[in-house]
Amino acid sequence: MKTDMTVTKSAVKNLKLPLLALPFVSKGVKKDGGRYLESLGLDKKVLKDFRADAGETLMLYAPQAKIKASRVLLLGLGEGASADDFRKAGAALARQAAAVKVARAGIDASAITDWSAVSGLPVDRIAEVFAASVVNGFYRFDRLKSGKGRTKESAGGQKDTTPCISELVLRVNAGAVNDAGRGANDGLVVASCQGLARDLVNLPGNLLNALDIGRYAMESAESYGYQARVFDKSEIERLGMGGLLAVNKGSKEPPTFSVLEHDPGKKAERTILLVGKGVTFDSGGISIKPSSGMDEMKSDMAGAAAVLATVEAAARLSLPFRVIGLIPATDNMPGGAAQKPGDVITTYSGITVEVGNTDAEGRLILADALSWGIEEYRPDTVIDLATLTGACIVALGHGVAGMFSNDDMLAASLFDAGQQSGEKVWRLPLWDEYDEMIKSEVADVHNTGSRGAGTITAAKFLQRFIDGHPQWAHLDIAGPSFAAKASPGKLQGGTGFGVSLLLDYLRSLQK
Repeated sequence: MKTDMTVTKSAVKNLKLPLLALPFVSKGVKKDGGRYLESLGLDKKVLKDFRADAGETLMLYAPQAKIKASRVLLLGLGEGASADDFRKAGAALARQAAAVKVARAGIDASAITDWSAVSGLPVDRIAEVFAASVVNGFYRFDRLKSGKGRTKESAGGQKDTTPCISELVLRVNAGAVNDAGRGANDGLVVASCQGLARDLVNLPGNLLNALDIGRYAMESAESYGYQARVFDKSEIERLGMGGLLAVNKGSKEPPTFSVLEHDPGKKAERTILLVGKGVTFDSGGISIKPSSGMDEMKSDMAGAAAVLATVEAAARLSLPFRVIGLIPATDNMPGGAAQKPGDVITTYSGITVEVGNTDAEGRLILADALSWGIEEYRPDTVIDLATLTGACIVALGHGVAGMFSNDDMLAASLFDAGQQSGEKVWRLPLWDEYDEMIKSEVADVHNTGSRGAGTITAAKFLQRFIDGHPQWAHLDIAGPSFAAKASPGKLQGGTGFGVSLLLDYLRSLQK
């Protein structure tokens, strides 16, 4: 269901809504908040139980108050000093709105210019974060539940009762209407694209194969005005993408290679190449994984989902960059025809690889895509995203992505984008001594290293296929891309990690 965004300068008292959020910063809430609540006919004594920590809420029912809203939600912004404070507040508003089953909600952002001064964030950025976090907070993946939303009285049809926000109202002062409106609408686009990425990651392997990824790419391109091509197996064979073909050998489903392009034409300031790992289900192949947790391997295409969603967002936001997205896609299955440990394959670049472990397959398909994309487009910047190694989760946990780069400025920009978007990355080294760990006696390179430094040797493997490109980054998103268990404020399943990070990075280039 589409969310409508309304930015208004109407008096707060006149907002007739099922739920109206009144945000407060923690500093001075007791002193200044009381007068404000009394002006709306609300009892200031409720502030005794409210500290305004970021994401803290307190629900009030106000039929006798001087306002038209039937519910009031006191909403904590903490210090209001960072995007994270506003993000937590928006997510908390969504949780409370979903809990009381209201589809329309408003936020009194009359103080948005004050929040901007304290946080250093522009008004449009604060509005964007609020809008995106509220819509994201309503996300649910319910499409596969049989009979979801059926009501006793509707024998012939279905009524969709999946939680959603049909309208979000942002109340600002007159001078902030334009900036807040622009930012809020951008926030809806970002949230929509994050939702697309989450949907794709949450789809099981029997409902999302390589052909389906190509279909989703074509449908997105047609809907939002960018270009997409999907290479089939015969074209992949013609190109000589030996890595992608080798991983696909054990599968009943053919591979695809999707090429997405947002091109603003002559005004394009630079070309950014994004490459996403698209393994739709990873059994490990002949080097089969343990059965415990293997069901989560439907998420091994989270990098591909982030790339598809980012290119769509770049088109919808009319970013002034040529953004190329490449998605090599297949599943990784055992079988009589599957590649075997010890096999030597020849990649698109001509580099030969000894396959020591068929469960180190993502780097093989990325190798082909990186080499082809750099040769074909001569991009200014190359970034790949992949759920590449469990070793990265051991190193950094589930909340942070590992980052590798051969360019300090690119690494710094991605780190800053991670801090702003809440999708954090941490840089790990690419020192030359790690090259020794992926040497092969029979081929140019081995696809696995020794037991230690697994996430680093995976990155060093990929570096062999960028042909010396001076501005490359690899993001290992194995940890933050999928939540195996639900936790407070976080649903089980795909997170959409990488979309907001990449968009914040791309938009930082405009400054």
